[in-house]
Amino acid sequence: MHELSLCESVIELIEEQARQQCFERVKTVRLEIGALAGVEIEAMLFSFDAAARDSLAEGAKLDIIRIAGLAICPVCEKQVEVSARFDVCPDCAHYPLQIVAGEEMRIKELEVQ
Repeated sequence: MHELSLCESVIELIEEQARQQCFERVKTVRLEIGALAGVEIEAMLFSFDAAARDSLAEGAKLDIIRIAGLAICPVCEKQVEVSARFDVCPDCAHYPLQIVAGEEMRIKELEVQ
């Protein structure tokens, strides 16, 4: 389960920011996770509590904001929503599409004290 290592990396980033910005506790972590990022949301939610244990994020709430997968078809030039990296264009059936959104995972916001 790579979600645990992703959560551990998030905690490391938070702790680095705490040192730079002088905060002591994190109440809420908001992550943006793309539909094509290969991250299982339920596993991420489960893993976060374990990764945050004994850190300044222990007990923090994890909010996940899903980012839709978007791609542009190089043939019909339409932007389409995709649920998998290898989807075909729903309008003209061309493949491959150029992915433009949905692969990201980033910390959007921290609520700290």
